[in-house]
Amino acid sequence: MAGSVCIAQSSGGVVGWQSGPVAAGVLTRATATTLGTVSRLPTIFASLRAAERKALMPFICGGHPRPGDTARLLPALQRAGASVVEVGYPFSDPVADGPVIAAAMHEALKAGATVKSVNAEIGATRAGGCSVGIVSMVSISIVHRVGVRAFVEGAKGAGVDGFIFPDVPLEESDEPLSRVREAGLCAAMLIAPTTDAARAGALARASSGFVYVLARAGITGEGAGLAVDALARRIGALRNETDLPIAVGFGVSNAGQVRQVVGAGADAAIVGSALVRRIAQGAIGGDPVAAGEAFVGELAQGLR
Repeated sequence: MAGSVCIAQSSGGVVGWQSGPVAAGVLTRATATTLGTVSRLPTIFASLRAAERKALMPFICGGHPRPGDTARLLPALQRAGASVVEVGYPFSDPVADGPVIAAAMHEALKAGATVKSVNAEIGATRAGGCSVGIVSMVSISIVHRVGVRAFVEGAKGAGVDGFIFPDVPLEESDEPLSRVREAGLCAAMLIAPTTDAARAGALARASSGFVYVLARAGITGEGAGLAVDALARRIGALRNETDLPIAVGFGVSNAGQVRQVVGAGADAAIVGSALVRRIAQGAIGGDPVAAGEAFVGELAQGLR
């Protein structure tokens, strides 16, 4: 493989983020130079950095709590302060997901959610003018079932900007990451607290768009507290390996923890289970979209 990835242009010239070249199997330091892509992520993060601001990246489950809600949620979360939204594609055996997200995925599947239906809702959002960054979080099992190239192109056609393949180890990432690069999109690898320094650097250098750092080991879910000092050290070490934005998730569940994460040096805070729970609760005799928008508005207070 050779080349550089995840780049963007604006009317004012080249902006954004780029992963460094990959040649002869050697991954070099990721840099912040750019040349052109369809992904919105580089421009979003470059604009935030220029304004000395951080990003909120909420996670929702596609097709949950009801068909059609994803298309309504995406612009609502952008209005509330989200810069990028992760959309989980429902899977019968969720990877690294705690009970809240796993339950949401099972409910979405029971209601008929498919890759095609989730993409259709994203496409409807784009047709309505929503410009929020959208990242697909999807098991590689689903991707292989559809076909890697077909999945990436289908998501791109719907308006997806990037991908997270949570169950793809670095050693097996060549094909999906290559297809993502070819499509002009981005893909972030996950780095756990238990990942050693050498492997963490390799994962960061393989990423494009941003790097996903797990605040804690284990599965997703609302946490009581974060090991902020250790997180800050890990983020600092990764800065020596990549210039890409660093997003932190797993266990981040309220505005105070969003503030802790960005205070530790992260460029973005990811909140999943806490939001999915609020949305599910809102669907019981109420409006799940309004519930989600209100909670993301609360979370955004942690960025100020």
